[in-house]
Amino acid sequence: MRELVEVAEAPLSILAVPDSGLSDWISVCHGLWYDIALIVPSAIFLVFLLYQSRRSYWKLSYGRSYIMIAYYGLLWLVSVLNFAWCFLQAWQCTPGKEFSWNILSLLTTSGMLFLEVSLVAFLLQGNNHTSGLETLTRTFVISGIIVGVDLFLKTLYVFGFGVDLFVDVNEKTSRVKWGLWIVHKLLLTATYCIILLMHHSKWRERLPARPAFYKYISTMFILNAVALFACLLMQSGAGLGFWLYNLTIICYHAFYLPFIYITFLSDFFQEEDIHLENVYYSEMKDAGFFDADWE
Repeated sequence: MRELVEVAEAPLSILAVPDSGLSDWISVCHGLWYDIALIVPSAIFLVFLLYQSRRSYWKLSYGRSYIMIAYYGLLWLVSVLNFAWCFLQAWQCTPGKEFSWNILSLLTTSGMLFLEVSLVAFLLQGNNHTSGLETLTRTFVISGIIVGVDLFLKTLYVFGFGVDLFVDVNEKTSRVKWGLWIVHKLLLTATYCIILLMHHSKWRERLPARPAFYKYISTMFILNAVALFACLLMQSGAGLGFWLYNLTIICYHAFYLPFIYITFLSDFFQEEDIHLENVYYSEMKDAGFFDADWE
């Protein structure tokens, strides 16, 4: 009788195997829709960069701007790390993957923070499309120091004190963790707030005269302010904070990189397109292609 039961249950177990495949891998921690909201936008942006890579490489080679080359290369690196981070969310709750998840999270968040800090530091100097190597070096040194300190403190808390900064699978997490994130988000929010206030002060002339810059600063201020509020709610034990915090995570990891590309890098490539069109037109005019229009 026991053998018959085992034989009868065997087909059911075989049919259940596909359920533990990719769908379970994606939805094992936060749920299917959360992971889709992270994976799909990051994958689309990575495909877009790949599709534009040949034209972008040619334009960067033609423009010879150290600044744009450095930021484009950095954007590629961070985009790959961010896609891996979005796709491997299941590592958060997979036994034996804690160390790998923490390393991946440290690299990804540090890369995005470096891009965020260096972009603001560079734009505050008011030299958007300069090709000066000195400006690039100074900006990256300042950003590297800030991000290096942030990386050291996160590593110390994660591996030294055992604080799960990057594990967000449930609401019942350490109050120390949310206290650290409160400080982190508070510093970022205060930085963007100070830049916005500078626009209405006597230091206004030190800011770049670009509407896109203020849209970027305003957006990042709102995002970090909402994340700060969510962390405060989590610290106080409010369940709404967990949902709100996850929403800010989705917005940051899914849309921040496309946002800075559209806001800043696309202008550079578009200006190159206009310049090249003028060059092509001049060359064709000199070759007599438009002489027939006057006959």
